[in-house]
Amino acid sequence: MALSRVCWARTALWGSAATPGPYVTRRLQLVRSGLAWGGPRSSNLHLSPKADVKSLLSYVVTKTKAINGKYHRFLSRHFPRFYILYTTFMKGLQMLWADAKKARRIKANMWKHNIKFHQLSYREMEHLRQFRRNITKCVFLGIISIPPFANYLVFLLMYLFPRQLLIQHFWTPKQQIDFLDIYHALRKQSHPEILCYLEKIIPLISDVGLRWHMTELCTKVQRGTHPAIHDILALRECFSNHPLGMDQLRAFQMKALSRAMLLTPYLPSLLLRHRLKSHTTVIHQLDKALVKLGIAQLTAQEVKSACYLRGLNSTHIAEERCRTWLGEWLQISCSLKEAELSLLLHNVVLLSTNYIGTRR
Repeated sequence: MALSRVCWARTALWGSAATPGPYVTRRLQLVRSGLAWGGPRSSNLHLSPKADVKSLLSYVVTKTKAINGKYHRFLSRHFPRFYILYTTFMKGLQMLWADAKKARRIKANMWKHNIKFHQLSYREMEHLRQFRRNITKCVFLGIISIPPFANYLVFLLMYLFPRQLLIQHFWTPKQQIDFLDIYHALRKQSHPEILCYLEKIIPLISDVGLRWHMTELCTKVQRGTHPAIHDILALRECFSNHPLGMDQLRAFQMKALSRAMLLTPYLPSLLLRHRLKSHTTVIHQLDKALVKLGIAQLTAQEVKSACYLRGLNSTHIAEERCRTWLGEWLQISCSLKEAELSLLLHNVVLLSTNYIGTRR
């Protein structure tokens, strides 16, 4: 009896030890499932779809930059002249695209706030004015490229005639200087014709004092003397009505003035007069905005560009002299009324012909 009790106790003890509890059972199930399906994946080996795309894009960009750098070095070593043209063209496209985005922002701001052109700041007005001229030339190139296979001919023409067909963004630094000199030489050819017309018109001036002032001014300019500001402003009345008012100018005088402003003279008289009026009005509005800004706020390149637009060949003149000349121009321009803008138009010749430092 005692022995049976001992055996039963041993059996109960070993049986309870052999039967696993719930915790042990759960661990065994996890181990078995792991053995059946493989070990758990490490989180370090898995990337989200967004991370995969970003890493792929960064890799593509890095490789593209490396290939582009090798291509540039290859061109610069083996084809240096073509490399200059290639880099100039690519930079020109980037600048033109940046100009287009800026012009779009300016126009959107004008539409949103109902702002007129003359209410813009100087830099915004100048940007829109220059962009319109550039995009007009680009549109012309696009139109002549429409016929089949004409684009190959257009590329050849752009290479042969970059001054006539391309804008300044696509000129090399040397071409910019050379082409601006050529354009100034072309507009300077019209200066003697304009001065000769002013001399012929002297007898038609009714006021004796104005006739004397006009004679003195023409004599000074023809003798190589730079006129003073008061010499020019003394003739405001002559240029506000007959015979030198904007509406009284003759066809050959308007053609000469168009060449002096780098505008095409091959238009009917009505269109020539309208274009001269609008061009001079824009310059007058720019002058008023520039006075508000101040010449001192302009960079050296902005000063030279402003002087060149107003008739001075500023490419070979020191910056300080350009600022002085621009100050004289603004003093005259801001003293004129809208009816006296013909004087501002003739001022392109009167004020720039004999300025110190201009190339003859």
